[in-house]
Amino acid sequence: MAIITLNYEYLERLTRTDKDTIIKALPMIGSDIERLEEDHADVEFFPDRTDLYSVEGVARAMRGFLGIETGLPEYPVHESDVSFSVDPGLAGIRPVLGSAVIRNLRFDDASIESVMALQEALHWAIGRGRSKVAIGVHDLSTVTPPFRYIASPRDRQFVPLDYTESMTMDQILAEHPKGKAYAGIVEHFDRFPLIIDANDQVLSFPPIINGELTRVTSATTDILLDVTGTDERAVQNTVAIICSAFAEAGGTIESVTIDGQKTPSLEPVERIIDCNECAELIGVPVTPESIVPLLEKMRFGAEPLEGSKVLVFVPCYRADIMHDWDIFEDVAIAYGFDRFPATLPPTFTIGTEDPASRLARVVSGIAIGLGYTEVMPFTLTNERVSYDQMQRPGSDAALTVLHPISIENTMVRTDLLPMLLEILQLNKHRELPQRIFTVGDVNERALTYQKVAGAAIHPAADFSEIYATVDALLRELGADTLTIAASDDPAFLAGRQGAIMNGSEKIGCFGELHPDVIVGFDLEHPVIGFEIDLRSFL
Repeated sequence: MAIITLNYEYLERLTRTDKDTIIKALPMIGSDIERLEEDHADVEFFPDRTDLYSVEGVARAMRGFLGIETGLPEYPVHESDVSFSVDPGLAGIRPVLGSAVIRNLRFDDASIESVMALQEALHWAIGRGRSKVAIGVHDLSTVTPPFRYIASPRDRQFVPLDYTESMTMDQILAEHPKGKAYAGIVEHFDRFPLIIDANDQVLSFPPIINGELTRVTSATTDILLDVTGTDERAVQNTVAIICSAFAEAGGTIESVTIDGQKTPSLEPVERIIDCNECAELIGVPVTPESIVPLLEKMRFGAEPLEGSKVLVFVPCYRADIMHDWDIFEDVAIAYGFDRFPATLPPTFTIGTEDPASRLARVVSGIAIGLGYTEVMPFTLTNERVSYDQMQRPGSDAALTVLHPISIENTMVRTDLLPMLLEILQLNKHRELPQRIFTVGDVNERALTYQKVAGAAIHPAADFSEIYATVDALLRELGADTLTIAASDDPAFLAGRQGAIMNGSEKIGCFGELHPDVIVGFDLEHPVIGFEIDLRSFL
């Protein structure tokens, strides 16, 4: 979920109504108001509505929903003499480029803040932490076309944004905050993506950082937009969302020629929907004549056809419309969820507690009784935390994420103990001792099951303490048949660890964490921990 800051003055100016009317209507289009401040509101939107990640996008939607301006917004694209060439050497690095020129802008603090927030939100929602899509916004007056998108040697120098001295691209990855944050996307390539102008000046090192040369200020009136990435559809959707937002702010959109092809296209996409199918799905009777104003309220274009069919023009910025049912959802929003009749379901059932949930509740109660505090780590993690920092070999049993949002979320957790060490790392400024535990799902070979894990940190933490904790936990669970055996888990100190055995099967581990693990998580005191597979207790 993305949280967008809506400046009241700027929002009222673009929406052409007062903030109270807007705030009252916002939840009805699918948003959640996080907080209301004196000069702004923080509002949360679903990840699929990336067109609402700016004040401009919200204002456009609210004008339609409130009946101030309905129907399909039109964004004409004028021709320009600006062009790009793309180096074939980028084919295996970052080959896709989208671009546009936006002129006649009048920036103030609120509009600059909105543009920067939109850029970062799109980096997260579409760009998957810049790995799939990265955005550059440049002051066009500081550079000279034509532009080139090249695969550059790594020792190329330029002044990155917010710096005053030239740095090599390798130095930027090692020293610049943005370089350190996103180095993992490009550092393994022999050459790096670079955008330069006709005078060989650097505009951008995508997906890492822009050059200081093209910084956008309140004096900027003409913008060059570059969007680079690895996915053509994602890049073009991003270009359309940003260009339409700039157009809402008063900008004039001009095309850019990339290797002979003009971009962007801000034309709507045509779809034919069936009103009978819509009525069956949302439970509200609609006809072609009644559905058209509802669609126009949501900023679609619409024309009734023969029978129950309607021709719909989907705006260029609505990247979330992939099926007719996506349009039907907007029809329901325009109709008003508050107008749907409340009815009881036709069937009645009595629920019972799942055995795994019941066991988790019992285990939690025991751990709390032993002096541990429950925490809830994230389900997604990464190989570095799960294996490298734990000094354990990687596992092919892990369920990996096909398109991760960031390098921090590349797999579903297979163990809970590494997540607890991360939490101890985040809280190392808190007083000691700290004793935490969690009960939750893990996944191996696409099989989900439950584990419990605990960790404690303080100067006197030792094997005796964790052995006593595990013994008490197992005793309270009635695990009379389980035994303790020697273990050689590299995450723990040799001779100060144990394995929990169910016959010949190892179902858990405990002991003093190895110093290399402690240092790997940037901790400063002895750490003890345990982890147990709960399937044997069901």
